[in-house]
Amino acid sequence: MIVGILLGSLIQKTALTKYVSKTLTAVIYVLLFILGVQVGGDDLIMSSLHTLGLQALLISLAATLGSVLCAFFVYRKFFRKA
Repeated sequence: MIVGILLGSLIQKTALTKYVSKTLTAVIYVLLFILGVQVGGDDLIMSSLHTLGLQALLISLAATLGSVLCAFFVYRKFFRKA
C-alpha cells in the first residue's frame, strides 16, 4: 500500500492518472462480477439468501438510524445558534 501511495504521488499530475482511474473502475466491476458468480454458485448461500438479506437490511437501517441520531445530537450540541 505504501508503494502505491508513493507511486500515486509521483504520477499525480500526469495523464496516467486518468488511465489508472478507469482501469481501477473496470477491475472493481470484474471483481464484483466474480463475487456474484461465486455467491450464485454456492447452494448454502443461495438457500439462505432471504435470511441474509433481511439481516443486512436490518443492520443497514440500524446503522443509518444511529448515524442520523448521532448527527442530530452533535448538531444540537455544537452548531445550533442559541
